[in-house]
Amino acid sequence: MKLSSYFKKIDDGARVALVTDAGVCSSYAKRLKGMSGKVVGSRGKFKLLEIKDGNKLKTIIIHPVHLRKL
Repeated sequence: MKLSSYFKKIDDGARVALVTDAGVCSSYAKRLKGMSGKVVGSRGKFKLLEIKDGNKLKTIIIHPVHLRKL
């Protein structure tokens, strides 16, 4: 894992894809892997990601190392 990916800055409102980084423990459902969404806020170092799962909007709290800008 690169340190630059661990400390990267992602602004609110950015469109991102959810990808797993094996170097950091992830605690989100594996079926969400590869989905894209919008960053709606932050809680400390973590980002609030809003994705559409079926017909529902869901908010996930996730570390930016698992997010890739689109």
